[in-house]
Amino acid sequence: MNIHRRQFLKSAGLALGATAALGRSALAAEPARQPSFILHPSKMKLGIVTYNIAKDWDVPTLIKNCTEAKFQGAELRTSHAHGVEVSLNKEKREEVKKRFRNSAVELMGLGSAFDYHTPDPAKLRADIAATKEYIVLAHDVGAPGVKVRPNGFPAEVPKEKTLEQIGRSLREVGGFAAGHGVQIRLEVHGKETSLVPNIKSIMDTADHPNVGVCWNSNQSDLDGEGFDRNFDLLKKKIFTCHMRDLYLDEYPFRKLLTRLNESGFSGYCLAEIPESQDPVRVLKYFRSIWLAYQNLL
Repeated sequence: MNIHRRQFLKSAGLALGATAALGRSALAAEPARQPSFILHPSKMKLGIVTYNIAKDWDVPTLIKNCTEAKFQGAELRTSHAHGVEVSLNKEKREEVKKRFRNSAVELMGLGSAFDYHTPDPAKLRADIAATKEYIVLAHDVGAPGVKVRPNGFPAEVPKEKTLEQIGRSLREVGGFAAGHGVQIRLEVHGKETSLVPNIKSIMDTADHPNVGVCWNSNQSDLDGEGFDRNFDLLKKKIFTCHMRDLYLDEYPFRKLLTRLNESGFSGYCLAEIPESQDPVRVLKYFRSIWLAYQNLL
């Protein structure tokens, strides 16, 4: 090898060494870039609504199946086989509370079917009174929230009046629930009442820190000015979230989870999906998709 070639290779080696050293120094000086989902980790939790996939499970079966599928919590809807109803005596309520507290599954709420749109004053008072009984049940079994709902507009009453009546009713039951350490969660539900601007009107009238929203992943969330505008109307009041089958292309579930995460939501996303002959396997698939979306936030 001639002298010029040896000198060239020596110079090139020194240059490459210096570049490598500089690169290592620069990398050491600059923090490693992390994916956004690590910089802003999701605090959301995964649970199940017993409507419909778990409607035939008693409490021990529910806890067993949710534990196997690695679901963290459950909302128990009234009238289902678990039997957590206001008819339970003190001992039975304590038994339900202990079963969940001694398990890996949180009893995160009770799902009622109470609504407050009736034009009949006597029925409205009866519905509010029944809600208060259900709130006491939630307190006794250790459930931190009760889901209620609007369920449509009476044809003979102006819509604005009905929205105001629902809101005032929520303010009353919300105050009662606060005294028992229980949240009131208004499901985005019902013909026309499920339109997000109508839910916003109800929440503005209720105006109570203990009253929030159960986002319901309705197709109508895309109506009007679109998903983002509708989400912004309620994002500060979302306490829980119901989710349909996550494979459905018709609904922007990834965007929903992204917006929930951006808003600081740390509550439950609850699978509200059809019953199955192989329910635990279906729940495992649901969890896998939900986790995959988490990694894309």
